[in-house]
Amino acid sequence: MLNVRPETICFIIAKAREFQAKEEVVIPEVPASPAEDWALQVLADHVDDFSLQEIRETVDDLDPDQQAELIALMWLGRGDYSIEEWDTAVEDALAHYEDHGNTTEYLLAHPMISDDMEEGLIAHGYSCEE
Repeated sequence: MLNVRPETICFIIAKAREFQAKEEVVIPEVPASPAEDWALQVLADHVDDFSLQEIRETVDDLDPDQQAELIALMWLGRGDYSIEEWDTAVEDALAHYEDHGNTTEYLLAHPMISDDMEEGLIAHGYSCEE
């Protein structure tokens, strides 16, 4: 069961698509080295981007448990967990949140975030289709 409104998730998905579709936003599939901080650099280069600001504000307004659900939703959508493992995924995501604390950067560092989150939402029986 989701504690984040599907409308909020769909808004984040749409804004992430806008952000990552911009020509100057290039997120490599695989960083050149494990130590390379490429994801944060991409976000730093676009700090004034309106889509990024909207995503950040929306995510920051959520409780830590809800932010963990966003991470778990992405993991579910990309196949790391099944819908039957939802509670475990949320627990693992909450532990990740407590360790790293910046959900927006973590989510946007994944090139397929929009598709993965949407697949996770569909697994819960919701859709962003109007």
